[in-house]
Amino acid sequence: DVQLQASGGGLVQAGGSLRLSCVGSGLFRLDDYAIGWFRQAPGKEREGLSCISEFDGKTWYRNSVKGRFTLSSDNAKNTVYLQMNGLKPEDTAVYYCAASWSLSCANTEMVDTATTYDYWGQGTQVTVSS
Repeated sequence: DVQLQASGGGLVQAGGSLRLSCVGSGLFRLDDYAIGWFRQAPGKEREGLSCISEFDGKTWYRNSVKGRFTLSSDNAKNTVYLQMNGLKPEDTAVYYCAASWSLSCANTEMVDTATTYDYWGQGTQVTVSS
């Protein structure tokens, strides 16, 4: 099976930065999966933020985070990072990483849909104070 572990959340002031990590384990190789980041704020639907697919080098970002959030990866550690800069109070949410086998993040019709993804991490809370 595949397990994902998300971490790195916390409390930060507006304008601050956080780096989230998503570590895959079990029968997981980063080259085989696209990793998506989602978030869910209280009373709101889960929304897709970004996606990275190592096998074809594609990335995708939601417009609201483009230019502020950046994906990177470390294949040796089976880890994807989400660097979040210029955080705003409206970024407050629980952040999740998810894995989809063989998805290309060039497929923009699917990358921000939760049902596209096969495995989910447990979520990490990000709180941005004003």
